[in-house]
Parts: sequence; C-alpha cells; structure tokens
Amino acid sequence: MPVKKTISQKKPRRDSDILGRSTRSKSSGKSVGFSMPFYLGRRRTKQKGRIVAGGTLVYDNAMTRSRQMPADHIAAFFAKLAETDPAPRTELAYKNHFTLLVAVVLSAQATDIGVNRATKGLFEKADSAAKMVALGEAKIRDAVKTIGLYRNKAKNVFLLSQKLLAEYDGKVPETMDELLALPGVGRKTANVVMNEAFGIATFAVDTHVFRLSNRSGLAPGKDVLAVEKKLDKKVPEPFRMHAHHWLILHGRYVCLARKPRCHICPVYDYCRFKDKEKIKDMI
Repeated sequence: MPVKKTISQKKPRRDSDILGRSTRSKSSGKSVGFSMPFYLGRRRTKQKGRIVAGGTLVYDNAMTRSRQMPADHIAAFFAKLAETDPAPRTELAYKNHFTLLVAVVLSAQATDIGVNRATKGLFEKADSAAKMVALGEAKIRDAVKTIGLYRNKAKNVFLLSQKLLAEYDGKVPETMDELLALPGVGRKTANVVMNEAFGIATFAVDTHVFRLSNRSGLAPGKDVLAVEKKLDKKVPEPFRMHAHHWLILHGRYVCLARKPRCHICPVYDYCRFKDKEKIKDMI
C-alpha cells in the first residue's frame, strides 16, 4: 500500500505575531489592510501588511526598500537635518577614547540609556585599558550584567583591553583594520569610534540607519555593508562628518520602526517612502 505523503503545517499564530498577514477585521469582517508591490533586486516580491490605528506599520517582511532619492534631494535632506541639530554627538557617555570604545562595544543590541547606566560605575573604577585589565573579567561582568549578552561583552572588553596594552600601549588605534582586529569590534563599532574619537567621516550603520536608508530611498541596500557603501558614495560635503549621527537620531526619535512620525518629519518632502501620506493623514 503506497504511503500517503502529507505536508506538516505549523499552528497558526495570533494576529499580533503575524506581521500583516491578516487583512480583515475579526469583529466586522471588513478589510483593514493593504497589499502592495515592492521590487527587491531582480525578483518581484509583493510586500503585504497593514497601516493600523495611529499610523502603525505592520509588515510581513522586516524591511522594504523605496525608490532611490535623487542627488539634489539628498543635499536638501541633510540640510534639513542639520537645521535641527548642527553638531550632533553620540548619546553614549564616555570620558576618553578608550571608554568610548568600550561603550560602543557594550551598546550592541542594547539601548544607550541602558549602557550609560551600567558604565557609570564601571568607568569610575576603570577608565583605561590598564585599569580594566586590573579590574578583571569577573568584576567587569558584574558591572555590566544589566546589559543584554553581558557575559560575552564583558569577556570582549577584558580581551580588547589586554590587546590594547600589549600592542598599542593602551591607546585606541585609528584605522579600520586595526580596530576590527580587536575582540568584539565590528564595522559599526569601528566606524563610530573613528568618527566620534578621531573626526573621520565614516558611516556607522545600525538598525536605525539601515531602516531609514531603505525606507526613505536615501541609500537602499540588502545588508548593512551595502547601505554603508552607498552612504559613503552619496552623502555630499559638508554633511559627511555628522551624517550617521543625524540618521541615527532621526531613526530613533522620528522615523520609528513600526510607528513613523511622518507628521513631524523635517525631511518629509524629500522622503521616498510610498506610504508617508497615508500615515501622516491617520495621525
């Protein structure tokens, strides 16, 4: 007797867990959603989702890419952001180049507020590579235990402090390659340190910058490296030095992931996000 092949199906998730798959209200049966095409690379991928009460965005896919922003709009885009904050700085608290490096390493998948709360006591005890090594991994771990992934981060802080002492006399190096060789340091961390500590025009791409670059059409890309390269190519002077800070702050406080505040956006006129008018009208 032939064996009948079956397809296993997962238990349907709740609407709150499914990003935009249900487009009808359970109570009224009326349509509350939308289905619109977005073209990602060579494949035509239809992006399904909803704009719900208050302008909150709910999508199937984590990221969409808008049409690319024209070059003349890019200059105007950053000019507007510069008007709101002419000289933006990182919101991480630090005392010197070393504590900046440590703070950025600790900030991965954590909020700046949470990192500042943890590093306040840590930096009072150890504000140099030598003091951090003397403090020891166990005490570093205890100081940062309120931060996500604190065990691995504490280990990296201890190891990078040892490496700085052994190879750089305790000083933080200035180049990308040297920074990337340190434990716990990736491109985003290296770019932040190079920009904030040494005044080099770099483009650190975190979750806010990645989302904003794709949504606005400023520098669409499928991954953070692609976005970083496009930003480096497209952002003109005199905006290059502070560009990534403006993007981080704008993404953190205005162009939010699920509820963008289009009604107060200073760069609304230049943004290429297709649903900005719908969201603005719903506020």
